[in-house]
Amino acid sequence: MLIKEILDHEEEMIAIRRDFHQHPELGFEEFRTSDRIAQLLTGWGYEVHRGLGGTGVVGTLKVGKGGKRLGIRADMDALPMQEQTGLPWASVNEGKMHACGHDGHCAILLSAARYMAEHRPFNGTLHLIFQPSEESIGGAKRMIDDGLFKLFPCDAVFGLHNFPLLPAGEIATKPGALMASSDSMTITLEGKGGHGSMPEHCIDPTVAGASIVMALQTIVSRNVDPQDSAVVTVGSLQSGTTHNIIPHSAVLKLNMRTFKSEVRDAVKQRIDKLVHAQAESFGVKASIAVDFGYPVTVNDPQQTEFALQVARDVFGSDKVADPAQVKSAMGSEDFSFMLEEVPGCYLWLGTATGKNDYSVHHPLYQFNDACISGGATYWVKLTESFLR
Repeated sequence: MLIKEILDHEEEMIAIRRDFHQHPELGFEEFRTSDRIAQLLTGWGYEVHRGLGGTGVVGTLKVGKGGKRLGIRADMDALPMQEQTGLPWASVNEGKMHACGHDGHCAILLSAARYMAEHRPFNGTLHLIFQPSEESIGGAKRMIDDGLFKLFPCDAVFGLHNFPLLPAGEIATKPGALMASSDSMTITLEGKGGHGSMPEHCIDPTVAGASIVMALQTIVSRNVDPQDSAVVTVGSLQSGTTHNIIPHSAVLKLNMRTFKSEVRDAVKQRIDKLVHAQAESFGVKASIAVDFGYPVTVNDPQQTEFALQVARDVFGSDKVADPAQVKSAMGSEDFSFMLEEVPGCYLWLGTATGKNDYSVHHPLYQFNDACISGGATYWVKLTESFLR
């Protein structure tokens, strides 16, 4: 059952969400967003710390003498894409859109924050973590490197993501690997350019690149245990400018994903060996630059069962997916960095309405505002249960 006082201020929270949506900001540029969040938290009586990860905000509320400490995280950043919804609150920032619902994640946590400041229904320390740059460069890791869990120790940490493919109000998660690791790399091949009519005087990096693309496809089929999962995708092969010029260089951009750290390490090593061996066979020089990477999102079994039980209490058992039936997703999430530091759980909150339910990262995606109060109630009940 949803909390009445949260429902009472639902329209205000929807307005805040739509304001965030109308003014999206990319990773590490969430200046307006973090200003508004800090202002609201301060007004409600939270001790507010700013600057971790650049634009990160942490709001702390201590109640009673309880020694336990809880962290709840919401991400703030938008995506570099053009919105096409035509909504009255559509993005006014050209080429930027909240197409992943992070505006909704912030509104959910702010709604819970207001209730908990007004009613203080727990005994212990609550840290609300508003994180920059989930989408691109790993804002979670930046906050951790800046001392997040040293300055704000947590016994457990939790986060959620809206899920437009799951019916509104339903919860899904599982212990262990919920989401894949993700590593992006840029491979540069240096050959010897020249006239297209005289390939014998050249070293063609395009041919080498094409061969490397095909060879990379054998990693999953021949080097990974069939009972494990992995993806190696070459998203870009760029070389040359016109018909009759053999270029001097070629650039490949690839991404790899796995559900196990040992598989992740093995695939990385195989990519390195295969690329350099293929390059040598064509006489080109190869270099590999790792652009960025996220580890596997691994939920702690104990905290996951706790989170699921809270969900059953709030939404009813029929609204909570059987964890044994929940499939891990090949998408990645930088909340994984936090779960490497502190035990916790990441979960999916269903937001599907059954009508015009576009997936995240789609230019017509819309966050379901009707789910704000449900998500906020969940965070309140989880806090009450954890910090008894």
